Amino acid sequence: MRVGLVGAGRIGRHHAATLAGLDGVTSVAVADVDAVRAAEVAGSVGGDAVEAGELFSSVDAVAIAAPTDQHAELILAGVEAGLPVFCEKPIALDLGRTGEVVGAVAASGVPVQMGFQRRFDAGFMAAASMVADGSLGELYLVRAGTHDPEPPPPEYVAVSGGIYRDMLVHDFDALRFVTGREVEEVYADGSVRAFDVFAEHGDVDTAAVMLRLVGGGLAVVLGARHDPRGYDIRMEVFGSKDSVVVGMDDHTPLRSVEPGVAPPPGPPYQFFRDRFADAYRAELAAFVEVARGERASPCTVEDAEWALRIAEACELSRREHRRVRLAEVPPVRG
Repeated sequence: MRVGLVGAGRIGRHHAATLAGLDGVTSVAVADVDAVRAAEVAGSVGGDAVEAGELFSSVDAVAIAAPTDQHAELILAGVEAGLPVFCEKPIALDLGRTGEVVGAVAASGVPVQMGFQRRFDAGFMAAASMVADGSLGELYLVRAGTHDPEPPPPEYVAVSGGIYRDMLVHDFDALRFVTGREVEEVYADGSVRAFDVFAEHGDVDTAAVMLRLVGGGLAVVLGARHDPRGYDIRMEVFGSKDSVVVGMDDHTPLRSVEPGVAPPPGPPYQFFRDRFADAYRAELAAFVEVARGERASPCTVEDAEWALRIAEACELSRREHRRVRLAEVPPVRG
């Protein structure tokens, strides 16, 4: 199978190397607005660089790692060409454009897999299985969070869509994946604690969300753009039979101040590729199976739309300082 990759930036470079190492992938074709960068990335994996306009007619499937504002257009181009598509989140930063793509994908019947890699992480998968098979008993509470070691550059902040759409959207998707439940209500707040650039764009660098799940379970999601100890991604799930944590290992950037408790022995995670290296590989291996017709998409455009709706509800809640029901942020169809 020849896979086309659109976007040769940070995550694109990583995906190129991963795709090239997967069974069943014979070659990787790389397209990027920067032809030199495309050639460099393609050469590093034994592939070839092509013009974006030629890519869709020369591959069997396409992976999209281009900037966010190009995702919707590229998904539609892939679907119109009849090519199975993998795309990094989000589809778009607004529900209107997202709805257009969701509708077009549904009408086409072409499989599209969205890039929420936590669904393929061993810890998140184990927690989801325990909820599903009843090992945790009645679900009581979920506590989740994302801490980045450093804030993104100012030029990214300006186009990110904000902390809920850009960062915590991963937590929202993971919450749905692990619990198997939908969110029905949120209350969100946030503040600028250290980095004024976020305030300049109506955003925050620190956020907290309380979510009510269908059926009555509760969840709390926390986010911070700066963690001096490293890249910290965790989820704690509490039930009537057991309590478990995802993301607590030898590299967790956290230390206990209890007497006699040693800090984690390994160096703390400093980058998303370190924390989720295995998950990214499993995610793209699943996409190859999707492209072959061996399985359905494990993370659909509808899943991405749900996560964005939660993020939109959080932004509305923060702005208006009130609880927001997901029914207030319905899907938009053209």
